[in-house]
Amino acid sequence: MFSDVLRYPTSALNFTRFTGYFAPIGGSPLRRTTFKVLGLGFVLIGLVGVVLPLLPTTIFFILAAACFARSSPELEARILRHPHIGPPVKAWRDHGVIPPKAKMFALSGMVIGYIVFFLTSQPPLWLALAVAVVIGACALYVATRPSYPRSES
Repeated sequence: MFSDVLRYPTSALNFTRFTGYFAPIGGSPLRRTTFKVLGLGFVLIGLVGVVLPLLPTTIFFILAAACFARSSPELEARILRHPHIGPPVKAWRDHGVIPPKAKMFALSGMVIGYIVFFLTSQPPLWLALAVAVVIGACALYVATRPSYPRSES
């Protein structure tokens, strides 16, 4: 069960592939409300990311769609049908794909963000290295995701 999550890391954010890990739509009203509030929060952060160049956008809409999958199929469908947001969310959900242009923006944002952090805060060496390791691990994860869906043939 959990070996699938290790083998397919995108499954942690994919509520359709490994449905055995998550409660079905429904559940208690508190659970649905919690997922809906989280989803709305992720949408708000994603909208801020549309305006701020260093804040990622797509990941927050992926998280919002995952939350709405457990609370509000209508809101999930709105995200998936959106002409600009829907395709990357579907590509991630269905195939774990990050398109090349999105990878370029994500990796560039990480580099710029680290440079800004380093130059403006002048951190001690241990903190600079710790942040570099975390950002490097995130960059490695993004860079190693497929750019296109695998052909099924």
